[in-house]
Amino acid sequence: MSEPTYCFTVFTPTYNRANTLQRVYDSLCVQTYRNFEWLVVDDGSSDDTHGKIAAWRTHASFPIRYIYQENQGKHIAFNRGVREAKGKLFLSLDSDDACVPNALERLKHHWDSIPDNQRHRFSAVTVLCEDETGAIHGSRFPSDVTDSDSIEIRYRFRVKGEKWGFHLTEILRQFPFPKVAGEKFVTEDIVWRAIARRYKTRYVNEVLRIYFNSDADQIGRLTKVVPKGQAKGRALYCESVLNQDLAWFSAVPGEFLRVAGNYARYAFHAGSGISKQASGLRSFRARLLWVLMLPVGYLLYRRDHSRQG
Repeated sequence: MSEPTYCFTVFTPTYNRANTLQRVYDSLCVQTYRNFEWLVVDDGSSDDTHGKIAAWRTHASFPIRYIYQENQGKHIAFNRGVREAKGKLFLSLDSDDACVPNALERLKHHWDSIPDNQRHRFSAVTVLCEDETGAIHGSRFPSDVTDSDSIEIRYRFRVKGEKWGFHLTEILRQFPFPKVAGEKFVTEDIVWRAIARRYKTRYVNEVLRIYFNSDADQIGRLTKVVPKGQAKGRALYCESVLNQDLAWFSAVPGEFLRVAGNYARYAFHAGSGISKQASGLRSFRARLLWVLMLPVGYLLYRRDHSRQG
């Protein structure tokens, strides 16, 4: 790959969000750090997204690139953005959110603060979010600066809620989202966990993103009932957790039992029978958890069907 043109690629995947994209644009207009591009991948919008982007491009003080694709899901839009990015650091900012004026400046500061002889071990910087009322979303990190990974942060430190940050683009290119036939949803945790098994993240207790709870981004929306076209992607995530992260079982056994039950639940939705589910699990411990939770998973699967009518 050629050398990066910019320090940051600010990436926005979008689907029919012409009414909220103004927040992102306005946030970027006032950034104190200017070495960035804005890359928008439109996942098949039918509203005036293209027209708004075209208007902003005529007078923006920073480069804007717009790519349209047929509706395939946020994970495919993300893969496209990573391939097309011209920035060293890849920062995803959803189409209905905003960030503070010095967000890019502070993110770069935190990256630069990692000692040169240690930076090869890191892929990312992650910070806090606040909601539209100014309240911090979820919990803080255990220290004002914590060097860890997304698996340890969740299981050992029990950090919850929306967070925000960038990854090195070159590392994201090594960990693309899997493309699952017929699926328009694959959870981001599949990629974040894969990276976490090899690289660290610097977590910082500084609020830099504004997360709008009242306007959830439709391109990646989750619901409690399994929507059509998401079951395979969700089952794939649960399978990866059971196959690769059971070393953390003693820290949060209930979490892994829940994942095992959902593995069966989502696999049934995807049309995978018991033998196929078992074949996807690599260890005796993973299969044991799945067997224990198989009745629960089947009941959840039946409940989903009854709720979907």
